[in-house]
Amino acid sequence: MLKALIAFGKNYLVIILLLINAGCASILPVQEMSDARQAVQAAREANAKHYAPTSLDEAERLLEQATQLLEMKNYHRARQSALAAKEMALKARHASSTKQLDEKQPEN
Repeated sequence: MLKALIAFGKNYLVIILLLINAGCASILPVQEMSDARQAVQAAREANAKHYAPTSLDEAERLLEQATQLLEMKNYHRARQSALAAKEMALKARHASSTKQLDEKQPEN
């Protein structure tokens, strides 16, 4: 009888862990989407359209992809795209800032 209870407990624990894992996978990537939008906006404000257009275009494309995936309720892939959009936007902003500083430096 004790073995039966232990076996039942293990099965119950596995089911609970699976449900918790499934619940985590379906959580909306609200923070990631917000971070990506803010990073893209910051890159735009840093004039990345002029100084780093390829990186900014890719960040905007990834953000749009994340938005579409979110609408399709594919939260895992939406989160991944949002994170990639944020990283690309940060890259664009950094490149833009660097190029602007280089322009301001007097040539020797």
